[in-house]
Amino acid sequence: MNYITTTELRTKSTELVTNLLSGKSVTLVHRSKIIGQIKPAVTPKTMTNARVKRLQQLARELNLPKIMYREREKIYRTRMLRKYGKNLS
Repeated sequence: MNYITTTELRTKSTELVTNLLSGKSVTLVHRSKIIGQIKPAVTPKTMTNARVKRLQQLARELNLPKIMYREREKIYRTRMLRKYGKNLS
């Protein structure tokens, strides 16, 4: 595991960047105590046509019942009343 102190953050920032770009995490040390961990950012996955088709296929396989908006609103209100009581505005 890579360690970097708070004073080394100013001087070794290029090494920190290269470690993060290569996917490694770095532990941050301040006054001989580990205070945190610096992790590389996770890139979000993009929705491609293949993923959209797979998602649509999974939705078809679930075969969920179609609910009208009024029914959905009624279910929502009853659950909120059960959870929070009559004072729900």
